[in-house]
Amino acid sequence: MENPPVTDGDQQVKDGDKPQNGEADTGQEEDAEMVEDLPPVSYRTISDDEAVLLRMADNFQRQYSHYCPERKPLFLCPINECGIKKFVSTTLRPTMMDYSELYTWDGAASFVADYLSLEPLESPDELPKYLCSPTLVLRRQKGMCFEFSTLLCSLLLGANYDAYCVSGYAVKEMCQLNQTHQECPLLDPQVKVRAAASEHRCHEFQYQVKPLKELKSRFVAEKNQRTKEAGEAAKWEKLRQQENLEMKPPSPDPLRGLRLHSWVLVLAGSRSIMENFFIDPLTGKNYSTADENFLGIESIWNNVNYYANMQDCSNGCADMMYDLDDINMWEPLLAAKTTRDQDDQGKKPSGAFIMPGSWVDPLAISKKDLETRWPGGSKVTFYKKAKLEKFALEVNSCGLVTRLTTYSDMDCTNVVAVKEWYRFRDDHLEEREVNYVEHSTTESFGRGRRFHLLYHRYTTPPAEVEREMEFSTARVDGLVRRKESPGLMTETYEGREDFLYYRHVVYNGNFTDANIDLEELPLLKVVERFDRNRKKPAKEDVAERVFLVIEKRVNVTYHLEDHRFIPPNRRFIKPGEHQDFTADMVSSFQVDRCEIPPCPRKVYDMLLHLMKDEEVIVQQIKASIIEIRNIVACREQENKDVELDFPMSTTKGASLIHSQREEMKRRAAEELRLLQEKKIDILAPFLARLSNPENLNEVIAQQLYEDCLAEFKERLVAQANLIQERYDRETEELHERQHWFHKNQLNMTKQQTEEYHDYCAEKTLKINVAKKRISLHQEASTQKYVEFVQKLKKDPRLAPYLHH
Repeated sequence: MENPPVTDGDQQVKDGDKPQNGEADTGQEEDAEMVEDLPPVSYRTISDDEAVLLRMADNFQRQYSHYCPERKPLFLCPINECGIKKFVSTTLRPTMMDYSELYTWDGAASFVADYLSLEPLESPDELPKYLCSPTLVLRRQKGMCFEFSTLLCSLLLGANYDAYCVSGYAVKEMCQLNQTHQECPLLDPQVKVRAAASEHRCHEFQYQVKPLKELKSRFVAEKNQRTKEAGEAAKWEKLRQQENLEMKPPSPDPLRGLRLHSWVLVLAGSRSIMENFFIDPLTGKNYSTADENFLGIESIWNNVNYYANMQDCSNGCADMMYDLDDINMWEPLLAAKTTRDQDDQGKKPSGAFIMPGSWVDPLAISKKDLETRWPGGSKVTFYKKAKLEKFALEVNSCGLVTRLTTYSDMDCTNVVAVKEWYRFRDDHLEEREVNYVEHSTTESFGRGRRFHLLYHRYTTPPAEVEREMEFSTARVDGLVRRKESPGLMTETYEGREDFLYYRHVVYNGNFTDANIDLEELPLLKVVERFDRNRKKPAKEDVAERVFLVIEKRVNVTYHLEDHRFIPPNRRFIKPGEHQDFTADMVSSFQVDRCEIPPCPRKVYDMLLHLMKDEEVIVQQIKASIIEIRNIVACREQENKDVELDFPMSTTKGASLIHSQREEMKRRAAEELRLLQEKKIDILAPFLARLSNPENLNEVIAQQLYEDCLAEFKERLVAQANLIQERYDRETEELHERQHWFHKNQLNMTKQQTEEYHDYCAEKTLKINVAKKRISLHQEASTQKYVEFVQKLKKDPRLAPYLHH
C-alpha cells in the first residue's frame, strides 16, 4: 500500500500530538488496556481511501480558513484512541439494534443520555483533539459531547433516520449539563393528574326537589369572574416574583457564543418525520431548530458527507435553512451529490470519490446494558427545586427504580415530598409518595395483590389519621373505594346484586386501632344508598336508608318516579325490648294521595326486615374495620420483608429461572439415583403387620396378595376421584360466573367484561386439562394394574404359594 504524502497535519499526528509533560492525556493512558488488547486493524491503521480522504479534508480546511478567516477551524480529523487520525464521518458506525426501544429516536436518545456520563471538554471554546470510537465509549460509559452525539447519530442512522452530528455553540447550562433552572419532566401537571378511571363518583343524593331558579345579574357575574381571574393572576405573579428572588441572578457568561457543543440534527423525510429538530444527546430531549439554547453551527456531518455552514448565525439558529443541496448555505466536502438514498442503494456517482466505510466495529448493546443503563447502576439529576434519582433493577433490593424529591427552595434543602417508583415487587407496589407538608403517604399497586388493593393513602401524626383505599372490581362484595377517619367511614360499591353503591358510617372513637375491642362498637348513624332496580316499581324501590342507631329510628326514602318531583318516604321508630308495635311508630309520605297505604301488618314486616338488616350491617361494618386493621398490618409486614419477582423477560429473571431449572434437574437426578440404589419393597408394610413375617404359608401369602391388590385399587380410585373433583369444581365455578355475567352484563363496564372473558378462558383451559387427565388416568390404570399383578406374582416370597 502506497503511503500518502505526509502533510503538516500528518506530521503533527506523528510528532506533535502527544501530550507534553504535565498535560492531561484524554484517553491514551486511561485506555492503555484496550491498546494492549490489540484493537482491530482498522483502529490502528489508515487505508488507501482514508489517506485520500485525509488529504481532501486537509485541503478543505485550508480553503475554508482562506475564505472564512474569522471562523474557527472545522472539526474534521481528530485522533482516535489508538493515536490515529480518522475523519469524523468514518467514525460514525450506523448499526441497527435488535431492541425495539432503540428503533425510535426518543428511545435511542434516552438510552445514550442515561448510559453515558459526561466528560467536559478540556477547553470550553476549543475543539477537542481526540474523538474515541463509539465502541470504546460504550465500554467506558463516559465521553465528551462529541462522543455522545457520535454514538447517538450512529444508532439513529442504523434506524434509518436522516441524522447528522452537529458542531456548534450552545448556552453554558446546556454545555455543562446544568438543569437546575429547568422543571423536572415528572413534575409536568399532565403527568401528575390521576387517570380518569380513579376519579371519585359523586355520592350526593340525586333525587331531591329541584331548587328555584336563582336570578343573577350577568354583568355582576362577569365582573366577579374578572376580579377572580385578576386575583389568580396576581397570586401567580407574586409566586413568580418570590421564586425569582430565591433564584440567584445568573452572572453573564464571558464565553457566550463561544462555548462549543455537539448535538444531533434530524431532518424531515425519513421515518415519517415531518419537521426538522435537534436532539441534545446529554439529556435525550428534542428541541426546535429555532430554540434559543443553540447559538450557532459550524458544521454537520453524517456517514455520507461533511458540510460546512455558510449561513450567518449572529441570531443563533433560528433563521437557518437546512437544504444541504444549496451550496450557498452548506459547503460540502465531497463535491459530488451523495445522498443517503444513494448510499443505501449502493450507487456510486461515476468518477466521484465517495466516503469510505466506517473504521469502527459494529456497535454491541446487550439486554443487560438496557436494564442497568446508568454508570454504576444509578444516576442523579438536579432540576429546579427537584432531585431525580434513577436506579438499575438490581441496585435496590426493595425494587426501587426511580425517586423524585421535591423541595420548597432553590438550594434543595427543605424537602416537600418524595415520590418513588418500584418494579417487580411481590406486594405489587408500583408507586409511593410521602408528602411532608400534608403528612400523608400514598401508595399505588398493580392488580393481583391481597385484598385486591389498588390505592392506599393515609395520614400520619401530627395530622389527623385518615385513610383512603381503592380496590379492583374483582372483589366479590363489589367494594371499590373506602374512606376512613376517626368516627367516620364511607364505602362505595359497584355491580352488587342488591344495588347498594354507598354506605356512610358514623361512630364514636377510632376503632381501626387493633387494641380496641369491636364488640361494643358505638354506632351513631348508618346511611345506605341504592341504584335503581328497574324490576321494581319506583315507589317500592329503596333509594336511601338511614339507621339512626342511638335514636332507634330508621328513615327510608324510595326512588323518584319519572313524572314526580318528590320521592315517597317512611319513618320508623323501633319498639323497645318489652314494647309492642303501634301505628304511631311509623309515619309515611305518599305522593299519590289516592293510593291505598299498606296495611299495618305489612308495615310491621318492613320494620322487622329493617331491624334484621341493621344487625347484618353492624357485622359488615365490623368486618370492614377488621379488614382495615389487616391491611395496615399486612403493609407493615410487606415493607419489612420485600421480595422481588423478576420476569423471564429480564436478564435477572432469566438467570434465576435457569438456576431453578438446573437445581430441579439436580434434585431429580439425585432422587432417581436413590431409587435405583434402594428398590421399594411393596410388601414391607404388610409384612410389618405379621408377628413372624419370615414364616409364610399358603393362606398368609394369598391374603398378602389380595391385600396388596386391594390397596393398589384404592390408590387408583382415589387418584381418579381427586381429578374428577377438580374437574367438577372448575366446571361449577365457571357456570356460576357465567350465570353472574348474564345477570349483570348490561350494567358492566368494559374492564369488567374483559376480566370476565379472561376468567372464562383460564377456567376453560383448566377444565380441558382436568378432562384430559381423567382420560389419561383411565387408559393408564388398566396397564398399571396388570403390571402390578405380574410384579406380585414374581415376588420370590409369594411365588411358591400362589396358584398361577
